[in-house]
Amino acid sequence: MTRLLLVEDDETLGETLTERLTKEGYGVRWVTTQRDAEAEFRKGEFHLIVLDVGLPDGSGFEFARRVKSEKATPFLFVTAMNTAERRLEGYEIGAEEFIPKPFHLKELLIRIRHVLETHAPKTEIACGGRVVDLAGRSITDAEGNREFPATRDFDLLHLLIEASPDVVSRDRALDEIWGEDRFPTARTVDNAIVRLRQALGEEGGRWIRSVRGVGYQFVSPESPAEQREE
Repeated sequence: MTRLLLVEDDETLGETLTERLTKEGYGVRWVTTQRDAEAEFRKGEFHLIVLDVGLPDGSGFEFARRVKSEKATPFLFVTAMNTAERRLEGYEIGAEEFIPKPFHLKELLIRIRHVLETHAPKTEIACGGRVVDLAGRSITDAEGNREFPATRDFDLLHLLIEASPDVVSRDRALDEIWGEDRFPTARTVDNAIVRLRQALGEEGGRWIRSVRGVGYQFVSPESPAEQREE
């Protein structure tokens, strides 16, 4: 479920937005202060933050700056502070949208959908001559031949892609992918990596790199990172 963090101190508007967004199928967590927004932001992952500027304990701009510096969570402002200077400040911070109050509810819903669609994770990733289909859990070569890796092998590939550009340690992979097995070892992860590289073709080692003494890293084709291999 798509999760939204709504930061709005107007009780009536907050209740209305929460009710309507919930009916639209979103999971909504509504808070009224910067402090509570900070707590919720650190507790869980949100796909979008809908944020007022004038809050009881400070400016929503302050919270937005912290969001921008820590995570890539998109946010939009919904505020009565609609001067040109305020709008410019909001966009300079990194807001996707700046919606002045009062607004039409349908317009807000359309803009929320647009932002979410823009930031939706890719379901297909091209790796040289192969295409990884995250939704279909498959890898297709240039001739159209489709391979379906073993469940846990693909789970590991998905974990590496989601974590990119961070390196995934063997311990983390064992815990998240093989946690229910009785006797998984580091070699279990290494063997799965070998199979995944084979499935990705001759350049498999280019997309999944070994990082000395740490673990493995998926290198995005759009922005390949330079990491030292084992």
